[in-house]
Formats: sequence, C-alpha cells, structure tokens
Amino acid sequence: MRGTKAARSVAAKIGMALGTLLFAVVVNFFLFRMLPGDPAKAFAPRGRNSDPGALREIRERMGLDESLWVQFGKYVKSLVQGDLGVSWSQHAPVTEVIAGRIWPTVLLSGTSLLLAAGIGFWLGARQGWRRGSRFDKITSSTALSLYSVPEWLLGLVLLVVLAKADFVPADGGMSSSRTELPYWIDLLRHMALPVLVLTVVYIAEYSMIMRSSILDERHADYLTTARAKGLRDALVLRRHALPNALLPSMTLFFLSLGFVISGAITVETVFSWPGLGRLTYDALRGPDVPLLQGLFLVFSAGVILMNLVADLLVPILDPRVGRS
Repeated sequence: MRGTKAARSVAAKIGMALGTLLFAVVVNFFLFRMLPGDPAKAFAPRGRNSDPGALREIRERMGLDESLWVQFGKYVKSLVQGDLGVSWSQHAPVTEVIAGRIWPTVLLSGTSLLLAAGIGFWLGARQGWRRGSRFDKITSSTALSLYSVPEWLLGLVLLVVLAKADFVPADGGMSSSRTELPYWIDLLRHMALPVLVLTVVYIAEYSMIMRSSILDERHADYLTTARAKGLRDALVLRRHALPNALLPSMTLFFLSLGFVISGAITVETVFSWPGLGRLTYDALRGPDVPLLQGLFLVFSAGVILMNLVADLLVPILDPRVGRS
C-alpha cells in the first residue's frame, strides 16, 4: 500500500515536470517571434537588405513566409525527432552549436556553484552557531552587500582593478597567442575572475539558508543532551546540529544545479567566456530565433530536471517530508 502511494507520488511529479516542459516549449516558440526587428533584414547579404525580392527569398528559406501555426506545427514535429533546426547566424545545426559551448559553461558555473555552496555552508554554520558575534555581523553584512551587487558591475570593477594590473587575463577561455604555460594552468588563469565574481555574489544564498537552519536547531533538546554528555561545542555542531540543518541547504543546492547549464549571461559576456551565456547574447543580437529557441529549451529542461531530482530526493533524505 505504501509502495503504491509512493509510486503514484513519483508518477505525479514526473507528469508535472513533463507538463512544465511542454509549457516551456510553447512559450519558447511564441516568445521569440514577438522580438522586434526583421530577421530577414538582419541576415541578408550586405547591400541586399532593402531588396524586396531578396528579402522574400530569405523569408521563404527561413520559413517565415508561412503562418505562425504552421511554423509551430513544423517546430514541434522537428523537436520530437530531436532536431532543433539550423542556426541562422552560424549556418550549422543548433544541437551542434549548443554542444560545442555547453562544457565551458558547465565548467565555469559548476566550479562557482561548488565554491559558493562550500564556503556558504561553512560560513552559515559558524554564523548561526555564534549568532550576534563579531564574526556573524561582519561576514553576514559582507555577504549580503556582495549579493546585492549586480554580477556584471562587480565583473567590470574586477576587470579594471585586477586585469589592468596584468594579474590575470581579462577575457576568453584560453590564450589566443601561443603560451608556454600548460593547458590547465592557462585555463585556470582565464577562469579566475569570472569564477570569483559568481562565487562571491552567490555565497550569501547558501550562508543565509544554513545560518537560519542552525538557528532553528541551536536550542534543540538533543543538542542540550549532547552538551550535558561533555561533548565539545565544535563537536556538537559538527556531529549533531549540522546533519539536521543540512536539508534546506541541500534542497537549494540541487535547485541551483539546474542553473549550471544556463550559466550567467552577463558574466560570460563581460569576460568573453565562450559558453552558452555568451552564445545567448550573440543570438539575441540577430535575433537568431532557432538558436534562441534551442538555448532556452536547454535552459528550461535543465532547471525542470534538477527541480524534479530535488523533489524526489528530499523525501528520501528526510522521511518526515514524505509522510507530511
């Protein structure tokens, strides 16, 4: 009986995720067709963007001469076959263009996420355990101040201060000219500034959640019992308080994994990082509608998948959630 109820719950969550993905497909298609500008004029050969015959020929090639519903039907049919279309700006299949840019974004955003979560959990635990202390006041106010700064603004400030002083490269994923440095050292030097920006901005998300969880647990009876047994304060925090306070933070971590693929458009643009964020910025300038549709579908699918994983894992990590 309990197994049947759990199976129904899992099926309902998967169905809800598929419904959300279907909604995202519909929104993605119609949203980008509302963008201002004529793609035929934007992608016409130089000197021919005022030639009515040439523009009509380009619209036919792009499929823009057909009604919106016919275009939507063809889009859904191609999507079912795993075909995201051909990029108007790069003249290559959208799947190949996205596949070529996805790993730089995962590397950049994934590294930042792990650093922000690790530092944020550590800070939040100490802040909550020592509430009102000088450490709590200084680190909490600093983290919240950095969280309120736009990523692109912090990136520009660091570019001016550090990159101008030749501490680290200012842009790109690798050096364009030959360098004697090993591949991975050159890569780390280029990653340093964008990773730093994304990490310091998002530390507050994790530290505040962990701080709040520790504050809820701080005066629990089982911790008083642990102290009465003579355990050191640090041991009480590490062995007893932290495991019970981790669940909200782990939920946030899994939800954030969905944004690892979407990356950070403004940070990748500021640092010319060759990932999906920079690709999105370039596609918006067209607008390259097939590429934008493909990108936002991948972003949406990543977030929906990670939400589903978090939804399924939480009752396993804390059975009280499943029983409620």
